[in-house]
Amino acid sequence: MVIELLKFKVALDLGEDFIQKDAQIWTTAPAEYPGFLGKEVWISPNHHTEVIPIILWATREQWKALPQADLPTIESKFIPALGESYSIVESAEYQVRKFPHL
Repeated sequence: MVIELLKFKVALDLGEDFIQKDAQIWTTAPAEYPGFLGKEVWISPNHHTEVIPIILWATREQWKALPQADLPTIESKFIPALGESYSIVESAEYQVRKFPHL
């Protein structure tokens, strides 16, 4: 499994709206593609302007097979919903390795 981690800085008064629109637009769209396993959104109790979506993919190949041409179309639905009240501050990739219980 591969984890796609994104970190957004969101206007303080739009955090909950960002999370709801993200679920409606940026979660439903990738769910249509093979390899999408799910998504979590992490909120820091200490940094109220940070929103961290964690996207789970079966394989890196399936994640990277997401058609790049589709991304601007998805984003074009998201921007009108929130305006320019957010910015991406980090993007990272992690592999999950499971170990047997000791």
